[in-house]
Amino acid sequence: MKNNDFLQINNLSVSVNDKAVLHNINLKISSQAIHAIMGPNGSGKSSLAYSLMGHPSYTITSGSILLNDFDISTAQVHERAKKGLFLSFQHPCEIPGVSVAAFLKEGFIAITGQHISVADFQKLLTARCEQLLIDPSFIQRSLEGFSGGEKKKLELLQLLLLKPKVAILDEIDSGLDIDALKIVAAGIELACTENSDMTVILITHYQRILNYIVPDYVHVLCDGKIVSSGDAQVAQDLETKGYDGFKNINL
Repeated sequence: MKNNDFLQINNLSVSVNDKAVLHNINLKISSQAIHAIMGPNGSGKSSLAYSLMGHPSYTITSGSILLNDFDISTAQVHERAKKGLFLSFQHPCEIPGVSVAAFLKEGFIAITGQHISVADFQKLLTARCEQLLIDPSFIQRSLEGFSGGEKKKLELLQLLLLKPKVAILDEIDSGLDIDALKIVAAGIELACTENSDMTVILITHYQRILNYIVPDYVHVLCDGKIVSSGDAQVAQDLETKGYDGFKNINL
């Protein structure tokens, strides 16, 4: 693991509809590392994810976001994606009439710039499905009506295909039973193995996914502020102290 700070978040404050949701966030995200960001509901975890990706509803009121020393604070979403940012959603948009295969193919071409035939992409996609233990019929379905577990499978397929530099996984463990959680964790580990330069920002409420994916760093976010940072032990401490035990900590 490298020690250089590949993604730097400097004094970042963000508002939505003139309401402040993030306050002076400072994070240095090392390359080739797994960073877990933990916090209770409404703490600002998803707001941070959306701000990093450039969601238009999230206004940066101060601070900056540097990706490999390049300021992406004002970059459009597609520009950030091409520079290597990837965000998995808790609730991906449904697009009736568009198949999973067609959606993934367009995304693959847009991000990689690599033009690929339908037949070759089908082979690639089928191989990825096999790796993730996904029934190949899944990719022929329309982008609608997915269960929670199926939505996670779609996000994992994108992660394997697009090979981002920074993967922001926003509560990818949400709503999963133990068997589905193990499959998702195995998929993330596979993506890290195949894309060894990738940095992972794993956003979660709970420590349980960290039993399968051990983070290098854990950051606790409460009330829009980072209140603690450390190694994997921080997640263990949360289990005993709860989030209330961290809210009054000053870094």
